Amino acid sequence: MFPGVMSALITPFADGVFDRDAFAAHIEYQLAGGVDGVVPCGTTGESATLTHDEHKTVITACIEIVAGRVPVLAGTGSNSTAESVELTKFAQSAGADGALLITPYYNKPTQGGLIAHYKAVAEAVELPIVLYNVPGRTALNMLPETVAQLSDLPNVVAIKEATANMEQCSNIHRLCGDKISLISGDDATFLPFLSIGGSGVISVASNLDPKRMSAIYEHWNKGEIAQARAVHEELLILNNLLFCETSPIPVKAAVSMLGFCRDELRLPLLPMSDAPRANLRDELTRLGLPLK
Repeated sequence: MFPGVMSALITPFADGVFDRDAFAAHIEYQLAGGVDGVVPCGTTGESATLTHDEHKTVITACIEIVAGRVPVLAGTGSNSTAESVELTKFAQSAGADGALLITPYYNKPTQGGLIAHYKAVAEAVELPIVLYNVPGRTALNMLPETVAQLSDLPNVVAIKEATANMEQCSNIHRLCGDKISLISGDDATFLPFLSIGGSGVISVASNLDPKRMSAIYEHWNKGEIAQARAVHEELLILNNLLFCETSPIPVKAAVSMLGFCRDELRLPLLPMSDAPRANLRDELTRLGLPLK
């Protein structure tokens, strides 16, 4: 479920307030670029600094703007199971097509705790659930064996794997087979991820270059491996620059360079520093993206 390229959307702000008009323009750019879905209120959307009301406002706005043209996978994860249940119930009532739930961060539950957490959320809704494993953010790795147990829950349909560890991803596929979809959470390894059973990516880079990210997937599905590899390699420098400072600092800067939003983040994140910002602008220029 949720195959192809889904954009992990930034959340634009103007003077500290969610900028719906900028959000709408950016979403239209994504859809025109051929993405297969969008993900509001993920890590890239600065979800950790959104209030619950803002979180709900952003999800609702995304669903309304997309208007059924592609799936909306709403970020509803938290390190509190009760909060995750509340946000996921809201996403279901608002009309989201699925929910993306990060592993609980900071409190570092055991693998048994992870199973109990996801089971509680999954049983509270009928919405398709996508697990999200990103140890670099949460200090917690969800093991393949844990994923296999969770794949038995009827509405756990996929996992976003952001470890860039192909051995771990292969073991998830070995243990789960076709019970759940494997979605990459790492742009730079999207192509090799497809080769071990992956079916898509939740992408940061597609905020900037949805056409090229979509082309990787399209070439792969047509068996055009050399062409897919060529596009993959063309995006490698951009993918590196998007994580040269803590994400979403660089992608927010880059989206502002394209004219879709202000370069405004919420503390404790600060705008991108000057030297990498210049490198990022040069790379956007090299790729022929429409700088403002």
